[in-house]
Amino acid sequence: MLPTFQTNLNSVRDKIINIGSDLVKSNELILEALHDCDEEKFAKARNYIKNISAKTDEIDNAIIKILALYTPEARDLRQVVAYFKIVNEIARACSNTRSFIRGFTDVCEDLDVSTINEYALPMQTSTVKAIKTSIEMMRIDDADELQEMYEEVLIEENKADDLYEMIERQLVAQAENSKNSFEKFHKMLRALRKSEKIAGRAISVANLLVYIKLGGNIHS
Repeated sequence: MLPTFQTNLNSVRDKIINIGSDLVKSNELILEALHDCDEEKFAKARNYIKNISAKTDEIDNAIIKILALYTPEARDLRQVVAYFKIVNEIARACSNTRSFIRGFTDVCEDLDVSTINEYALPMQTSTVKAIKTSIEMMRIDDADELQEMYEEVLIEENKADDLYEMIERQLVAQAENSKNSFEKFHKMLRALRKSEKIAGRAISVANLLVYIKLGGNIHS
């Protein structure tokens, strides 16, 4: 493939890494904010993913231009298509992050401190690790290292799933004992569900990056 193809593809990769890094920073700030329900940090976290649609649209247009100009084949085509899908996953993760911030800001102070420490903080920690590792994979070319990092993301995503199930059981039990507060507990679960979904987006990104390198079927 022509050198200009690789140059343009590298530019797309760098732009994806940039928006992915902003997503990581946003979720790291959420983790800090959870310790004391700091609304200022929640607001700063939101700012990191502001105007993300314009950035993802720019990347999508660059990818479409690459497809039109170079008509890549085989592994090159696999990489271009995977990048297109990765942009979509990051955009959806940003949307989940915004929803989490919006929903959790309203209920954070109502959530028992011990529940935050035992479930919400570890869940968000796993979410951050999953996103951060998946974005770091964008820079990795070694197949074995990519596979190892994929396994790390998978472990953290599974942790986030397990912790959500635990906090869901606890909050449902609390809601049953406090009939007048059902809406409050429902909002909490809906917000926490977004954190779990962000980790799910991370494993999707990791899947696609392994697919670029190894081909075959995308992990499910």
